[in-house]
Amino acid sequence: MSKQLGVYIHIPFCVGKCAYCNFYSVAGSDALMPAYQDAIIKHIVEHSPQLDGYLIDTVYFGGGTPSYFGADRIACIFKALKKHCHIARNPEITIEINPGDAAIADFGKLRDVGFNRLSIGVQCADDTILKRIGRRHTFSDAVETVKIARQAGFENISVDLIYGLPAQGRESWAETLAGTIALEAEHISFYGLKVEKGTQLYEKRESESFPDDDTQADMYLYAVDALARQGYTQYEISNSARRGFESKHNLKYWLCNDYIGFGPGAHSYIGRRRYSVIQDVDKYIERVNTGRDVTENSEEISDQESAAEYLMLRLRTALGISEKEYFLKFGGKINLVLELLRKFESNGWSLFEGERWRLTPKGFILSNTLIGEILEAQEKQWRKDAH
Repeated sequence: MSKQLGVYIHIPFCVGKCAYCNFYSVAGSDALMPAYQDAIIKHIVEHSPQLDGYLIDTVYFGGGTPSYFGADRIACIFKALKKHCHIARNPEITIEINPGDAAIADFGKLRDVGFNRLSIGVQCADDTILKRIGRRHTFSDAVETVKIARQAGFENISVDLIYGLPAQGRESWAETLAGTIALEAEHISFYGLKVEKGTQLYEKRESESFPDDDTQADMYLYAVDALARQGYTQYEISNSARRGFESKHNLKYWLCNDYIGFGPGAHSYIGRRRYSVIQDVDKYIERVNTGRDVTENSEEISDQESAAEYLMLRLRTALGISEKEYFLKFGGKINLVLELLRKFESNGWSLFEGERWRLTPKGFILSNTLIGEILEAQEKQWRKDAH
């Protein structure tokens, strides 16, 4: 029986770099688009024999800005994937869209070729803040984009939001959530701003006014509660959805399932092997066309590392972890981890339900610290059991 596999296809092109963006993307390189389309199709075709034992049940086109790349090019790439690989029945096929980038005809082309899920980068409902972070659209553009997507037949729409933006307060965030909920999307992601090196916001960090940590924590908890009251259930640290509309593709990352990435900067995890593709669109095109390897940072994941990733990634989800599940997967104990989770429970950071431990929304706020402590406890357990 074929194993299930998720496919990620990276489209690095965009009009301009957003002030917060730390993903690999290139602006002003539109002339490379035809060559890139040919290269990524060639990469997929050459790699397809290695995927004969897999059934692809999720595909995700991310970026960059896939909608800027154009519906015709996207459709051509996806047709090549369908032709040369095994696609499951009723797969989840997602493309990231920037508000205002696609017309009704583009959405129609995407639907016709098989796309059934959109991820729309709204980010904020305040047009002043949108302009401040380098977004080209207005919130009205987002409203119109959702409208024409519905007209084209899309019944699974996700909206991305960011909290903790410059000059964004609690009231502004509440208005963004209210405006987003009114869009009636099936899925809403809400990410805390990370000001990372290499971004425009990092260069301007001293002159910008960001919400402090306490305000951001309040924003996060408010989002979880506001969305829950409107029928959105939190299933991952930064994602809530209506029942049955959780992102199947993103869950592959958190549940340590197999996935493969095509395009510069894309990551893969197949059969305990993890690797990435070079972050250079010119080199990527050149190497694919000359038959050279495009991968880098390849590593085999040990049993011990896999067990640590189980704890680290599952605790980002509402599913959480199970002592029995851990033992069946890795044959080890997590007594010290369980002691720590009981301690967290007394602080309201964790919860035990149905033989599973998970972090609460308050625990998710502190997840980096809490999961770090859990991994230290697991390492102590390994050392203890080894003697």
